[in-house]
Amino acid sequence: MSKPVELGAIKVGSYVMVDAEPCRVVDYTKSKPGKHGSAKARIVAIGVFDGVKRTFVKPVNSNVEVPLIEKRSGQVLSLLPNAVQLMDLETYDVFEAPLPEEEDLKGRMANGVEVEYWRILGRIKIQRTKS
Repeated sequence: MSKPVELGAIKVGSYVMVDAEPCRVVDYTKSKPGKHGSAKARIVAIGVFDGVKRTFVKPVNSNVEVPLIEKRSGQVLSLLPNAVQLMDLETYDVFEAPLPEEEDLKGRMANGVEVEYWRILGRIKIQRTKS
């Protein structure tokens, strides 16, 4: 799920949808309004799931989609060859999530470890381990 937000309200560090992919904004520049048009904003964002850099330019008063991020806690039940079996700590649902691509995070995955995971548009990404 996502919600529309005016582009002028977006800040660096917030999340937007670019090409149907949730992305984190890393650069935001705004131009002045000219003689023949409104002010434009140039957004550079990096995909949450794929890490691809995406750029777009739109008028500041136009709307962009902002993904709704559900941040939850889970416990690792088992490690599979390319996935992790997690149990949600509130609902006790058991599901599989892709193995994190970051090497330091992948190295800390073990049975019984608590993790914070994000659910965005039906997809799951493990963000960090809890101590």
